[in-house]
Amino acid sequence: MGFRNGRRRVVLVVAVLLAVATVATIVYRVLAPAEVSTVARAAYPTPADPPAGVIGRLPVAPLVVDDRLRVYAGHRQVYADRPVDGRYRTTPFWSYRRWPAELVGVVASGTTVVSRWSDGRLVALDARDGRVAWRADGPEPARKPDARRTGAAIVWDPPGLYLARTGDGRDVLVATGAGEARGVDLAAGRELWRVPLGGDCRGDVGTTSTGRLVGVDRCAGPAAVEFRDVATGAVTDRWRPPGAGDDVVVTPVGCRSGRSECSALRTAGPGDAAGRGWLVGPGAPVAAPALDRLDTQLAGEQAVGVVGGVLVGRSARTGAESWRRPDLGPGRVIAVQPDRVHLLTDANELVTLDPVTGAERSRFPLTVGRDGTGYAPGAVYASGGYVAVERLRRPVDPDADDQGYFLSAEPVVLAAT
Repeated sequence: MGFRNGRRRVVLVVAVLLAVATVATIVYRVLAPAEVSTVARAAYPTPADPPAGVIGRLPVAPLVVDDRLRVYAGHRQVYADRPVDGRYRTTPFWSYRRWPAELVGVVASGTTVVSRWSDGRLVALDARDGRVAWRADGPEPARKPDARRTGAAIVWDPPGLYLARTGDGRDVLVATGAGEARGVDLAAGRELWRVPLGGDCRGDVGTTSTGRLVGVDRCAGPAAVEFRDVATGAVTDRWRPPGAGDDVVVTPVGCRSGRSECSALRTAGPGDAAGRGWLVGPGAPVAAPALDRLDTQLAGEQAVGVVGGVLVGRSARTGAESWRRPDLGPGRVIAVQPDRVHLLTDANELVTLDPVTGAERSRFPLTVGRDGTGYAPGAVYASGGYVAVERLRRPVDPDADDQGYFLSAEPVVLAAT
């Protein structure tokens, strides 16, 4: 009898151990750090050339890549669909997931799509098939973007993630956070430099079209604007706007995308509502009074903004008026590209103009289906002739949940101009 009881105990212990091992294996497989790359099975699409007008509506914010794909951000996923001018979001062309890290930023240049994750990891994907091109370590982000449901803050303006080009034509990815900045060769994923930035007394602003990282240094004395060479990470210039007080707020202007490769800056101090505009190049910033107004944007060499209810284009360097369009009625400039100015009228009609001449390139109501134009514009993105706009419910309540904040389940409208 004792032998049988002993054998039963052994069997029971073995069964318990097997059950524990099985559960542990399942838990490990579910919770262990992992990545899943689902590459494209179809051919890389050809560039699209849609006629001017609204293309369609999307539930999430798109990043247009190589005029062929739309790239989106998920909570733990970056993925693409095609065609770029598809009316709705379609089955992913390729997808890349990581666990347990969260996606906090995406930028793209040519056919390279770089994702940044909450643990600081940088992963570059080849847009043509979604395969991993390289992986690199970066600093952990200083903050996570408030992306809401559309993910616009992750793909349209990711904090602390910038693109730039060196003087000899190399593309560089700059990542900042956790008290440091790192420069990574975009083509190979090789770390070029790493520099400490200190604590909260130093902040980054963006990169310039001449290959410099712009930051504000408040660590010792009055705030100063700091310029670093993106090829080496070395500080090349420190500058204070004439008449600046102890602190200064710097906003990039005329950027290729997000806060990357910007051609100008706007500086403001405490109590300064308008600020001052400056063109940036290889030396010290040059005053550009045509950019002083907060509602003025830079498209190529033209400062464009609404003055006295009229859209006006002026030379950013001289301030001389180039053209004016009093016939357009009330509205505001929502986005610019080097060869396009996008004005959204009060009736939510999108008017696209040539920034040099003010000539109209296209005009149409920014709506789709039976959605109507009774919405407020939210975040905006423009690249390659495309414009995407978040549509918000009126009156806009920033504290509302996503259902109350956005116009519909597909709040992003995409248009070709």
